Amino acid sequence: MNFIEGMKERAKKQIKKIVLPEASDARTIIAAATVLEEKYAQIILIGNEEKIQKIAKENQVDISGATIINPETSENSKRYAESLYELRKAKGMTLEQAEELMKDEVYFGMMMVKLEEADGLVSGAIHSTSDTLRPALQILKTAPGTKLVSAFFLMVVPDCVYGNEGVFVFGDCGLNQNPTAEELAEIAYSSSKSFEQLVGKEAKVAMLSYSSYGSAKSELTEKVIEATKIAKETYPTMKVDGELQLDAAIVPEVGASKAPNSNIAGCANTLIFPDLNAGNIGYKLVQRLAKAEAYGPICQGIARPVNDLSRGCSAEDIAGVIAITAVQAQ
Repeated sequence: MNFIEGMKERAKKQIKKIVLPEASDARTIIAAATVLEEKYAQIILIGNEEKIQKIAKENQVDISGATIINPETSENSKRYAESLYELRKAKGMTLEQAEELMKDEVYFGMMMVKLEEADGLVSGAIHSTSDTLRPALQILKTAPGTKLVSAFFLMVVPDCVYGNEGVFVFGDCGLNQNPTAEELAEIAYSSSKSFEQLVGKEAKVAMLSYSSYGSAKSELTEKVIEATKIAKETYPTMKVDGELQLDAAIVPEVGASKAPNSNIAGCANTLIFPDLNAGNIGYKLVQRLAKAEAYGPICQGIARPVNDLSRGCSAEDIAGVIAITAVQAQ
């Protein structure tokens, strides 16, 4: 059984309702049909039912088991608008603005999650990250005890002996552009918890750089060194080390040579990139050249499960992220 099949089996143990606000996209409809056929989540599609059914028919898929809600005609729109107004009136939102926002599929779906009428939401196939995360942060806010919302990719690399049998968490590859040392430490901790929740194994966190243990010195390496120090002091139970080059982090022989006293070098499964440039390039290199499955950006630090998608995602990718979201909701 591969990793995502394992996620689906876990999702089946406690079925959750997942909102898909991008029901005007064929990939979303095909993914919804897959989920319904395999029975690992209940699906709520947001949009015009006639258009949604037309897409399903054109793609020859069955979505008869889905709940379809049109925000333009839903009897809940007024109630959701009033709740949104109460949440945001201190920030200057009017009831009229809240009512207008309830015509937006993502905002509507987010209110369903907020009011516990759904358990999680997956978006991003046709929306930007900001269009997915802005309503999440406005409505759901951050999880208790969380200082920073960040994003990771769950990477599943075929025929790979590194990480956890080829499974890695890469963070932050989707949200924070140039995190400070303090923010990198927070990303490391959140990523370690996400790895342990989803993979079920102990996270071994490497703070990545172009230097290993002081082999080069610059402002760039100093930030990672400081982030590692903060992470070790703030989260003493987390297994973390740095700064480490990628090969020193995951290849045992290289780790033993470049960082012989490290308990992480050569066996890391959770990789923390120093900035969004490195993270985004890194995950796409692995995805394309190693033919890895890349699930995400998966969000961490939001009060309820909300996950972003790459706009280049496939229907299969969406179905996989739905399984992950359902497990997070458990």
